[in-house]
Amino acid sequence: MIPQVVYEDGFLVVINKPAGWIVNSVDTTTSQPVLEEWIKSNFKFPIFKFPELRHGIVHRLDKPTSGVLLVAKTENAFAYLQSQFKERKTMKEYLALVHGKLDPQEGNVKVPVGRLPWNRERFGVLPGGRGSETDYSVINYYEDNSEKYSLVSFKPKTGRTHQIRIHAKYLRHPIVADTFYAGRKTARKDLKWCDRLFLHAHKISILHPDTHELVTYEAPLAEDLQKALSVLKLI
Repeated sequence: MIPQVVYEDGFLVVINKPAGWIVNSVDTTTSQPVLEEWIKSNFKFPIFKFPELRHGIVHRLDKPTSGVLLVAKTENAFAYLQSQFKERKTMKEYLALVHGKLDPQEGNVKVPVGRLPWNRERFGVLPGGRGSETDYSVINYYEDNSEKYSLVSFKPKTGRTHQIRIHAKYLRHPIVADTFYAGRKTARKDLKWCDRLFLHAHKISILHPDTHELVTYEAPLAEDLQKALSVLKLI
């Protein structure tokens, strides 16, 4: 799978990032698909004159997460979009399939999170950590034999690393096929029918860098996640 252009104008490109792609180039990504390298090969924006601006990539998605991502074409557009992220003016919606029947159907998670001292690759709820907040609402419930699942809309108000994955675990409803936070045994079982983390950046709303009007861009649920969902029974 390769990235798909959802929208493009003279100021920005909206990309649907496939799962398995790393967003930014680093020395350890030589054998893995990297979105920044794909952008360099397929576009020639004015912002390319400023390599410190990451070829216009405004924000990030984790490697296993698919979905909508913004790329600025000009220095001014980059600065304007980044300021919206820093000031928490963007609105983002993620879709995730979590274990169990999440109840109540709507809620809010507001906890401090940080890097785990005993495992520096992972994050969790920690006293003294940085503030994090996410609203959530259940879209549908599913089952497979005796197992129940919830398809959930998560709307993060902050942008901490692994935030939605951590908050799902905090709710005791970890995301399907989350090899970091669902537990090894559970993740191995999930991977038999869902071959990657069931987390997708579905929508993003911003003030457009030219018109300053509120616009929303959407990436449909990835085909592999639709396929995984199809093996479950709606309840």
